[in-house]
Amino acid sequence: MDERSINRLKGLMGLCVRAGHAVFGEDSCMKEIREERAALLLMDESISENSRQKVTPLCERKGVPVLRLQPGLLEESTGKPGKVMVVRTGGFAEQMIRLADVNAGQENKV
Repeated sequence: MDERSINRLKGLMGLCVRAGHAVFGEDSCMKEIREERAALLLMDESISENSRQKVTPLCERKGVPVLRLQPGLLEESTGKPGKVMVVRTGGFAEQMIRLADVNAGQENKV
């Protein structure tokens, strides 16, 4: 992904948070995925292996695409600490999925 696309993604992430379409925290994100309200999972590369092994298989089973982000990009873009963020279904998620070119149940890296 080029620099312009990354900046666009960062902007969408911030808007998503302000609009209330984002959920943070491993447990809350897993609940959103299980209840099929999640359209996309954003995951910081520095997440622990244990957490990754909990969240990633659930996303695969539920068909939720995963976008792995450079360390610190999630917090920088949203102003919220944390290693995972779910984007709820809707326009923001659709734009981010198109921008990152990631499909259901697939994992991509930015």
